[in-house]
Amino acid sequence: MYIIYNLLLSICLPVLIVASLFQRKYRGRTLERLGLNSKRIADQLGSVRQGPVIWMHALSVGEVTSALPLVKGIREQLCPVQIVFTASTRSGKELAEKLIGPYVDLVLFSPFDLRFSVRRYLSAMRPNCFILVETDFWPNWLDLLCQKKVPCLLVNGRISAKSFAAYTRFSFFFKPMFFCFDLLSMQTEQDRDKMLALGIPAERLVVLGNLKYDLPTQQAVPLDLVKKNEQIVWVCGSTHPGEEETIFAAFKKLQDQANLYLILAPRQISRGSELVQLAHSFGLTADLRSSGRKSRVLILDTIGELASCYSLARVAFIGGSLVDEGGHNPIEAAAQGVPVLFGPHMEDFTEIVRDLTHCGGAKTVTTMESLSESVTALLADDVLHATMSAAARQLVEQQRGGVDKHLQAIRKLLQDS
Repeated sequence: MYIIYNLLLSICLPVLIVASLFQRKYRGRTLERLGLNSKRIADQLGSVRQGPVIWMHALSVGEVTSALPLVKGIREQLCPVQIVFTASTRSGKELAEKLIGPYVDLVLFSPFDLRFSVRRYLSAMRPNCFILVETDFWPNWLDLLCQKKVPCLLVNGRISAKSFAAYTRFSFFFKPMFFCFDLLSMQTEQDRDKMLALGIPAERLVVLGNLKYDLPTQQAVPLDLVKKNEQIVWVCGSTHPGEEETIFAAFKKLQDQANLYLILAPRQISRGSELVQLAHSFGLTADLRSSGRKSRVLILDTIGELASCYSLARVAFIGGSLVDEGGHNPIEAAAQGVPVLFGPHMEDFTEIVRDLTHCGGAKTVTTMESLSESVTALLADDVLHATMSAAARQLVEQQRGGVDKHLQAIRKLLQDS
């Protein structure tokens, strides 16, 4: 099976080379991901090893954010150690440089899943442990780590219903990859049960909780985002196409009830200008965060500011949930004590949604009317707001502590390596 997979990759290789030569925005990234800058990796880590080398990888923005508490824990409690952090996407790497960079020795793009590329990374790093955050499974990558006898750990593991169906249907492809891990740390018992159903031995599975609960509380961004003395803010995070129309319609209905400001952060920041125009079509004045102008509608087109924007919010809406995208992480808002709203499609965060709604810190909305009604209630009713705020914050505090459990697992893997 992997022979066919590698044959297809070999066919794609010329396309990658052309991209690196003729498209400026891909040039540096492609050369790095091919492993052609591996000498720089070795030089920066140094010929004299300063303790074990831990290679940690995250796919993109969400996984990078999840990794922050663990990276800080490793740096503070497992010294001396060298940490190399990789991300697959440009936005993920930019956020990693900002959030993760101060705590690691190197931030890089991840290698392509080509055997010669991965070998060059491994040769340059000589890792003592590999940690994968949540997702981004690649067969050549994991196979070569196993061949080199590098202990592999999955952290913050989760399996959505959609992923479980794919893993089951194509178990011949995914199961060998899961067996490359010495330990798979899952977020919930339900995730562990799904791994057991796929045939993964129980001794390789543990439930250590969700690292997102251990994220540090973000400080507020400068209050010049909105006009002075008019700082009632509704933050809509990680929105997708098909949701913004509902949000703008609800905001149009609400804006005269209070001096309300809307900060909207699309999942893809490249859509910023498109969303400014969409807001205009609803008769709303909107500007990009990067423009420096202040409007009643601010489109966040910058990396790494959403979490701190929640600290300004009276109420938060979590995107990817009114449309069938599986939802996004509501913990960042809940940790700030912000009442949380989301749509019915939060399948990727089922347990978190269950706990947040059960404790009273969150509510599901389904239409523009229910969205505007819920926001109106939270603007007008201080008792309701305080109750939801306290419940959300308390849940996050109760669920903290996953980092220490993960550090114990990493220590054992390093001792056994």
